[in-house]
Amino acid sequence: MISKIKIQNFKSLKTLELDCSNLNLFTGMNGMGKSSVIQSLLVLRQSLDKGYLLKNGLTLKGDLVNLGTGKDVLFQDAEKEETSFDLTFYEGDQTVKHSWIFNYQGSDGTKYADSDVIPFAEDSASPPPEGLQELPLFNSSLKYLNADRWVKNQYERSDFQVRQGRNVGKHGEFTAHFLAHFGTDKEAEVHQSLWYPATDVRTLDYQVSAWMGEISPGCYVRSEKIPGIDAIKLTYEYESESGRSNEVTPTNAGFGMTYALPVIVQLLSAQPGDIVIIENPEAHVHAQGQSALGKLIARTAGIGVQVFIETHSDHIINGVGVAVHQGALDHKLAKVYYFYKRPKQLASSSHIVELEVSGQLDDRPLKKEHIDGFFDQINKDLDTILFTPIEKKA
Repeated sequence: MISKIKIQNFKSLKTLELDCSNLNLFTGMNGMGKSSVIQSLLVLRQSLDKGYLLKNGLTLKGDLVNLGTGKDVLFQDAEKEETSFDLTFYEGDQTVKHSWIFNYQGSDGTKYADSDVIPFAEDSASPPPEGLQELPLFNSSLKYLNADRWVKNQYERSDFQVRQGRNVGKHGEFTAHFLAHFGTDKEAEVHQSLWYPATDVRTLDYQVSAWMGEISPGCYVRSEKIPGIDAIKLTYEYESESGRSNEVTPTNAGFGMTYALPVIVQLLSAQPGDIVIIENPEAHVHAQGQSALGKLIARTAGIGVQVFIETHSDHIINGVGVAVHQGALDHKLAKVYYFYKRPKQLASSSHIVELEVSGQLDDRPLKKEHIDGFFDQINKDLDTILFTPIEKKA
């Protein structure tokens, strides 16, 4: 588990330190640095995958993220043209720290502002390669699902991603294959703490359909291999008085269902010790479904999975609060970080919002420091509707 993240001079993050827990929720207005924290983790992982991190430095373009060139990621007002990352891992009863410093000007005078590879700084203590690949961020325990999820009627297969990595793909592109392979597999039975309320069937396909019922009531998910071609068919069926409806394809079912499906599959299949990173799980989903996803996210963190969520949804946050209230997750194991910028400041800041044992959020410190925008828009709009004079047309 990652216990601490420290970032300097990366995008809008001049200096940022986060103490992490099982569940880490990043929220705030657009462009405030939430994605940058997630990208810092992903760019390190992709640099290791490419064989670059252990010997040379950082590679900004790869399978996980494409961040452009050096000038795109160096904080604009950096006093020194260096970006650094410090990660502290807590494994069992041991703490392991790794630090990296990257310099945008090489010892030979080469400038890397227009390059997508950034070398180590001369004074960087090269991270010891021994044991790095065994840490959850750098092995198959990392599961990442980004905000751009694919909606298609046929999905590709990947035995490497699905069977070896137990991964649905960063776009959810292997979700159908994942369900076709693990749906009824006894080795992939869902942890009891993640079962949908009032159900007792362990299989992944059953639990996925049960949770999907919160997104679209009466929904059943089906996936099957298409004979003769290297693809998987994904469809939905609905309960009816005569049994089940005809199959409905993802492109005809509405984006919300197929956007939510990989989120549910990845959460239900996560194992203790995994790191799961999900961007905007709420995308295209009704408020009831968003709340249900928040509850499932909290339950997943409660079984020992480290979860990082970027969200703009108060329903996701409230769903987590309900799960805490119901005892599915200790409130001390959930952290809500609100990202913001002071007026006319380029550097992002973050403020932790405490989650109380009742599941309520304590935003009083934000108000005390006059930090605006923490899920207060409904109150602002209602104040306008209820307490300001109606504007008459001229």
